[in-house]
Amino acid sequence: MRTSPSIVPHDDDQEVYLVLDDFGGRAGMAWREADPSDTGVEAVIRDLLDGQYASPVRIIAFNTAEGWSRDVSEAIAKEIRSRYDAEGRAVPDCVRDFVDRFERRRRLRSEPL
Repeated sequence: MRTSPSIVPHDDDQEVYLVLDDFGGRAGMAWREADPSDTGVEAVIRDLLDGQYASPVRIIAFNTAEGWSRDVSEAIAKEIRSRYDAEGRAVPDCVRDFVDRFERRRRLRSEPL
C-alpha cells in the first residue's frame, strides 16, 4: 500500500501556512503544494507578491504541536496592504483582488446595520 507524504512538519513546533488557490474553470481550487521550508508566513507573503498563485482564495495556518489551526487570510491581506502603504506604493496586481476582498469583508463587518 502506497502512502502519501505527511503534511505534519518534522519540527513539531512550527507554524505552517498553506494557500488555497483557484485555477478557474474545470481545474477548480486546490491547496498548493509547498516545500516544507517555504511554509512560513514570510515565505507565503513573498510567494504571493511574486505572483506564484493563480488566484489565492484563502490562507490557513496551523501548528500541530500546539493543536490549532485558523484562517489567516484577512491578517495576511492586512499585512500586505500595510507594507505597501508604508512605502507609498500600490499593492501589486497579482494580489490586489485577494487584498481587496478581505478589506471589503472587514468593512462590511464594521458597518452598523
